[in-house]
Amino acid sequence: MRKFFLPFVILIGLLSSCSDGDLQVEIIDFNSVTLQTCSDPSPSSSNVLFKINDTEALILDLQSGVLNNGEVGETITTTSTVPSQSTLTYRNFSDNVTNNYFCDDIPPATPTVSQEIKAQDGIVTIVTVANEEGTSFVHTITLSGISFVADNGERVTNLTIDEFGEVTTAVP
Repeated sequence: MRKFFLPFVILIGLLSSCSDGDLQVEIIDFNSVTLQTCSDPSPSSSNVLFKINDTEALILDLQSGVLNNGEVGETITTTSTVPSQSTLTYRNFSDNVTNNYFCDDIPPATPTVSQEIKAQDGIVTIVTVANEEGTSFVHTITLSGISFVADNGERVTNLTIDEFGEVTTAVP
């Protein structure tokens, strides 16, 4: 009986143990987090926009020219694909992160990046309208179909964010 008991215990142990790999992120939730920039966005250059949620950051690097000013009175919709035109990156840090990490010429030594996952698919949609006074354009940015793939091949598609945010540019 003992001969059969030990292999049975080992078999049960192997079947009941499992690994979810190195994936630590199940949900990426930035829905209630305010959009930040280091400088005023520009329609003629690429723009880095980010959201910080304590020890996490969601960074959107918009392709040059995707913020289309159009004309006052028009609504302009532009799109940019991820990752071929714009990039979206999720970072998890060793401690709380501030906008200094993104905006200083030399980023602070701490906190350090614990995990970085780049989006492998998705669309950035930007709807642009002039404000009521006609003095600036408001660009509303939304994300759809975003899919992050970790280094171990695990896919994170549970991105909780209805609207990435709004940025404004001046009417030329």
